Amino acid sequence: MTGPEQQTNPTRPKRSRARTFVPLGIAAWLVLEIWLLTVVAEATSGFAVFLLLLAGVVVGAAVIKRAGRRAWQNLSRSMQPGAEPRDPGEGGGSSFTMLGGLLLMMPGLISDVAALVCLFPPTRALLRGRAEAMLRRRVGYVPGPRGGGFGPGFEQDRLRHPDGKVIQGEVVRDDEDPRDPRPSRRD
Repeated sequence: MTGPEQQTNPTRPKRSRARTFVPLGIAAWLVLEIWLLTVVAEATSGFAVFLLLLAGVVVGAAVIKRAGRRAWQNLSRSMQPGAEPRDPGEGGGSSFTMLGGLLLMMPGLISDVAALVCLFPPTRALLRGRAEAMLRRRVGYVPGPRGGGFGPGFEQDRLRHPDGKVIQGEVVRDDEDPRDPRPSRRD
């Protein structure tokens, strides 16, 4: 052997299964979508497939627009003074609705079926439950009293100040000129 010996780096992390199989799954999904579109085009016509794909784009855009408008209305309603936080399960569901609209806009029949699963209310509720269970396991998501929240990690301020009083003010340091508009260099 005249060349340098190659060694594997023992500190290098092992490649995860997701990084290996997700690209392969996406490639298989794309090949299956193209194959299914050609089968449908042979059975009907290329123009019918084109109209089907065009209808998916139009309906998907309408679904995303409606879900975005509903999410914006919910946000503006919750930002009004005296508004109580809403339960995310009641009348919401904009995340899976938007995902369904996006899947409808993607060309392909399998993505259209997945979009309908996201848009159909019983399966959307099932997907929401599965997503919450996954978040609970991975991130420590703990539903609050009104159905949402990330648990005690984000409640520290309330624990330290149980009365909830907020005193607004401005911090002025003695060593700074209060008329100087530049932020201080020291933090």
